[in-house]
Amino acid sequence: MSVVILLAILLPMVVGMALLLVLAAKKEKDAQPTTEELKRLHITVAAVLVATAALGLAAAWLGSGDEGVTLFYLMKDIPVYFRIDELGKLYVTFISIVWVMVGMYSFVYMSHEGKEQRFFGYYLIVYGVLIALSFSGNIVTLYLFYELMTLATVPLVLHNGSREAIMAALKYLFYSMCGAYMGLFGIFFLYRYCDTLEFVPGGSLNMSLAQGHGTILLIAVFLMILGFGVKGGMLPMHAWLPTAHPVAPSPASAVLSGIIVKSGVLATIRVVFFMVGADFIRGTWVQTAWMTLTLITVFMGSLLAFREKVFKKRLAYSTVSQASYILFGLSVLQPQAMTGALLHTVFHAFIKTALFLTAGVFIFKCHKTRVEELPGIGRMMPKTLWCFTFASLALVGIPPASGFISKWYLAQGALQAKVGVYGWMGPVVLLASALLTAGYLLSVTTKGFFPGEAAQESYEDKEPSMGMLLPLIILAALTLLLGIFPNPLIGFAGRIASSVM
Repeated sequence: MSVVILLAILLPMVVGMALLLVLAAKKEKDAQPTTEELKRLHITVAAVLVATAALGLAAAWLGSGDEGVTLFYLMKDIPVYFRIDELGKLYVTFISIVWVMVGMYSFVYMSHEGKEQRFFGYYLIVYGVLIALSFSGNIVTLYLFYELMTLATVPLVLHNGSREAIMAALKYLFYSMCGAYMGLFGIFFLYRYCDTLEFVPGGSLNMSLAQGHGTILLIAVFLMILGFGVKGGMLPMHAWLPTAHPVAPSPASAVLSGIIVKSGVLATIRVVFFMVGADFIRGTWVQTAWMTLTLITVFMGSLLAFREKVFKKRLAYSTVSQASYILFGLSVLQPQAMTGALLHTVFHAFIKTALFLTAGVFIFKCHKTRVEELPGIGRMMPKTLWCFTFASLALVGIPPASGFISKWYLAQGALQAKVGVYGWMGPVVLLASALLTAGYLLSVTTKGFFPGEAAQESYEDKEPSMGMLLPLIILAALTLLLGIFPNPLIGFAGRIASSVM
């Protein structure tokens, strides 16, 4: 199975680099590709996406948890090493579903943006990097691919080459690098005080070695939480999200919000629950500061989204808030809350991808980018707006949609955790955020279907082609079906949470 793991990682990366090299070799790089060239490109990318998804899922679900593969050694005792565990299985599964769906959507959408070969080249590279990140067997391997993921996603942000896109990409790069360096600082201490750099459920911190060095270790762990929280959009390092999303192509915005943000969550889980252990920070100032930052982020992100008029920027602020739902669930260090956090990681990936793809449809078909331009949009594209509505209901947490399940577990876990005032403050903030979420999302639905006198244009049919609509329908359906039939996923997430606490 080690060969399958390597194939799942290397296949999309090699093909993606090949596409970029072929593009670089062309004398007329800006020349419009022919219809035949685009067809070949789409077939190639589709085949690689499906093959990679099949390989990744086969490695995750058919391989043994004891299997691992070493790529090479950075130092004598530090390998670049991949190993399958339950958390990696979860991540590879929802990443693969989203990546294939967004790829299918992009075949149509990117004709609007142009430079498709470059986009798909980086898109494939990032997919391989994400699989490597999910299967990382130690903290150094995770860090290497975490950094590579940042570098590979920057071109997706600056795709259109405008000044705004370039500045947004630089801001994203600067924030991500600052966060990664905080993570690297912590790794130096983990190397000294942990028995191993491999991921061990419950942590590998050697308490006898750490005795007398608790203060500096707590500082290092807190810096790692802050650093990896940059990708997760946690205050005070969240500002790249509302800057990068509006200028990136909608498929790139979808995967940035649905998937890339979750890489920060993955890294945080690995540090807290697989390296130092939850007991090390439980009851300390680190836990208190972490819970405080997450709750502030949840509320402020929702409030800023409620006030924002640019549609994709509104969704970006929503991601800032929703990602901190997940981080709050992790910060209370309670199994039920962590189960809710893992559930929300999966649900939010499908929900927010669907919402950003909807925004892409509005841009692609109607050139509408602002909320005040959307009244009456449901009369022109009812299927699209219904998909948006189902995803919105899930994000608000209306039963039986999936978001209700994850938020229920988050609230119950917080109430059961021994975290003082945060035990009741968490559910209160989550409820306030849910009300704001209903305000900034469902208002689009109501005005879209019932515009009153606000819409002036005729209501001709502007539904997108099935190439764009089908991925949207599948993702919207998942947001509902996972809420109606949640037990297998709840059981799986619960086993992960129980194994690390």
